[in-house]
Amino acid sequence: MIELEKICKDKKSIAISSHIRPDGDAFGSSLAMYNHLKKKYPEVKTDIYLIDPNTLYSFLPGFDEIKTEPSDEAYDLVIALDMGEKERLGKNAVLLDNAKETVCIDHHLGYAGIAAEANSYIDTEASSAAELVFDVIGKEEIDDDTAVCIYTGIVCDTGVFEYSNTSRKTMEIAGFLLEFDFDHTKVVNEAFYEKTYRQTLLLGRSLLESILMMDGKVIVSVITQKTLKFYNATSKDLEGIVSQLKHTKGVDVAIFMHETVTGEYKVSLRSNGKVNVQVIASRFGGGGHERASGLTMTGSSYDVINNITAEIEKQYSETEE
Repeated sequence: MIELEKICKDKKSIAISSHIRPDGDAFGSSLAMYNHLKKKYPEVKTDIYLIDPNTLYSFLPGFDEIKTEPSDEAYDLVIALDMGEKERLGKNAVLLDNAKETVCIDHHLGYAGIAAEANSYIDTEASSAAELVFDVIGKEEIDDDTAVCIYTGIVCDTGVFEYSNTSRKTMEIAGFLLEFDFDHTKVVNEAFYEKTYRQTLLLGRSLLESILMMDGKVIVSVITQKTLKFYNATSKDLEGIVSQLKHTKGVDVAIFMHETVTGEYKVSLRSNGKVNVQVIASRFGGGGHERASGLTMTGSSYDVINNITAEIEKQYSETEE
């Protein structure tokens, strides 16, 4: 556990950031920290930086204050959350480079060197970075604004408490947060289940064009740039598709790919636990968790699928030995 109050002492400027293509946990953990520091240290210049924020999370307090372009300012303190390796901060990595002091709060591997040990709170068993932010802030300091942010982060990274990273501690924190003044049902609906019509069309297309491989143990679906343009969609409209694929009966691994530029694919992997997709993602320069990971690969979609399924096959073979 880090001593946040001690670290923030005498600081005149603080910046907060998280990974590119921020998800619910990135928003929840970062905005929880932002709201906490703004209220606890009103005299300190506190800024939050997230690249291309998804308006899906615009209901969270502080969302309208997010800065999307990094500053060259040398902040007294930069707090990096939920990003794994430094490169996942994208252009916001300059904030760390220029910082006089850094803090890392994360539940991913790959954080080495981002902050000194005394300024790092890493727990790869935690459900989410938001859960760790709850620890760092302390339950006595939680208010309505921080509560809704932390709850959102936990809900999103646990799949509404479905994933195996949900622990007793996770549920106890969630139960505590429900005592605060926010609509927890609305959070779950808006942050996790609610889809625009465009998102529903893309989900339907992804399911319709999906294929089963490896005796039905792997399901794959691909969305190309051409398809995204046809629906006037962006990558933000693809959230939740891989999770829906994973719910297919008999499937151990879901692979969802979308083409970011010609010949480059962002790949999302989900597993029921029989295959460690974090190992596969790391093999190709990505990362994440045992049951949920991501990576970016170049080549044709067939090349990407063949490379990933070969790694899945290796794990099956090792299990059978």
